[in-house]
Amino acid sequence: MSGCKRCNRELKTQKSIAAGYGPTCKKKQEEADAEFLKIQITIDEELAYQEKVKRR
Repeated sequence: MSGCKRCNRELKTQKSIAAGYGPTCKKKQEEADAEFLKIQITIDEELAYQEKVKRR
């Protein structure tokens, strides 16, 4: 059997094995991923900021 990618516990269902996470860890990981994406900026945003700073 496979282990959870987050907590390394044994995964028992085919659905969990396919996802790589148990149900609780999957929910926690999705929340963590969503939070991570909220704080990220794109390269276009960074380049626009650099241009703005350069003009001052």
